[in-house]
Amino acid sequence: MKNIAVITGASSGMGKEFAVQVAQKYDFDEIWIVARRLENLKKIAKEINETKNFITVKPIQIDLGSRDGINLLEDLLKSEHEKLVKVESGIQIGLLINNAGFGTYGPFDETSVKAEMDMVELNCTSLTGICGIALPYLKKDSVIINTSSLAAFMPLGNFAVYAATKAYVLSFSKALAAELKDKGIKVHALCPGSVSTEFANVASNGARPEVKGGIPPQKVVAQCLNRAFKGKMTSLYRFKWKFLAFASHFVSGKLVARLTYKYNKRPRTPDESQKEKEISLEEFN
Repeated sequence: MKNIAVITGASSGMGKEFAVQVAQKYDFDEIWIVARRLENLKKIAKEINETKNFITVKPIQIDLGSRDGINLLEDLLKSEHEKLVKVESGIQIGLLINNAGFGTYGPFDETSVKAEMDMVELNCTSLTGICGIALPYLKKDSVIINTSSLAAFMPLGNFAVYAATKAYVLSFSKALAAELKDKGIKVHALCPGSVSTEFANVASNGARPEVKGGIPPQKVVAQCLNRAFKGKMTSLYRFKWKFLAFASHFVSGKLVARLTYKYNKRPRTPDESQKEKEISLEEFN
């Protein structure tokens, strides 16, 4: 069978780094990198294919923030499987990385309702749908990585919907891991804190160009891949992240939500100033 890896949100940030490291470290017949920004995807695919010419990195432009996008990805998988089923027994997904997602900074009543609803759709609904359409192609030893967040462990003021969506991703990943264990399929939740990606620029509507205290994504991604293939449930790269996740079991969520609302203000350009600006939302975990 043709063994493929599928990486969403792959046009920048951790998604791009996942593509680079998967190509370097693992033996897949094809790597599908999926996002909205086709030019970025083409550039990444060209760079990787030139250095690893025995691996075909395939750029796929899909808006995963809509159910039509999930249907399109499902159709592509079916088409590829049916094309190869007679000559190579079809395809299998050896690695699925759900990295597409975004966040918004600021109190709920000051942020765009549409943006918050789009966030739930992409971070939760689309991720769930992608896992579902991938299941027929997952085999023993296949790996699913879902990008959650350190924010998943507690409700956060000024980050309410994002933290809630990532709590969903973490909970869903743990339950899915339990259900798929007997089939030999591993499910892993990546739970990073601040990583240097375009996340903050999008979340703040341009008010914060870079993530505050962000670390480079290379080591975060490397640890995640290593732990995921070993069958570990989660990965938190920094000791600080592990400590905060552990401490969340002993602290009132109500208290944390209130304190972060009062004292952890997150800058955000008002949405009104961005009405004419179309922002690609899916690559910024």
